[in-house]
Amino acid sequence: MKAEVYSNAMERREAATRLLQNRSDDLLLVAGLGSAVWDIQHASEHRGNFFMLGGMGSVVPTALGLALAQPTKHVAAFTGDSELSMAMYSLATVGLRAPKNLSIICWDNGHFGETGGQISHTGVCLDLGAVAEASGIKQVLRVHDLDGIDQLRTQIMAGQGPLFGHILISPEMPPVVMPIRSGHINATLFREYVLGYEALKK
Repeated sequence: MKAEVYSNAMERREAATRLLQNRSDDLLLVAGLGSAVWDIQHASEHRGNFFMLGGMGSVVPTALGLALAQPTKHVAAFTGDSELSMAMYSLATVGLRAPKNLSIICWDNGHFGETGGQISHTGVCLDLGAVAEASGIKQVLRVHDLDGIDQLRTQIMAGQGPLFGHILISPEMPPVVMPIRSGHINATLFREYVLGYEALKK
C-alpha cells in the first residue's frame, strides 16, 4: 500500500456509525487504544463495550479470549493498523483457534494517529489483510466504501468467522470522544452485562 490511497478514503466516524447501526445486543465489542475507542464511544455507547485504554497490542488477544469464553455471543475487536501491527502474531493464533464468533475490524489510515500523524508501515509496505490471510483467517473483507461497511456488518453477525475486516479510512482525526476513564468501572459494567448481576455476586 502507498500513503496516497488514503487521501480519498472514508471518514472514520461515518464508517463506525454505519457499521454499528441497529446493533444487536449480543454483539460484544473490544476497542483498542485511542482512536478506535473514541470511534466506538461516538457510534455506539453501550454496556457491551470493553475499552482497552492502554496495553497497545492487547485488543485481538483479549477479544479472542472473550470469544472462546462466550461462544454464543458475537465478539468484534476494533483496532487500528498500528496497534494491530504490534501484535501480528495474535492473528496466527486466531487462525489456529478459528472461533466462528470472532471478527477483527482493522481501521487502517496508513498513519500513526496518536503520535503526530506520521506515515505508518501500512502507508508504505505492510498489507494487514494479506497477513490475516497468511495467518489462516479464511474470511478477509477489504472495505473501501459504505457498501462494503454494510456487507461487513452482515458478515459480523453471520457467525461464520473468524473474519478480518480491513477498512481503509482517512488519516484525518476527528475530535476525541472519551468513554468512562476508570478501567475498573468499565470492566465491572461489562462483566455484569455479559454474565448478569447475580452471577457476579457468587
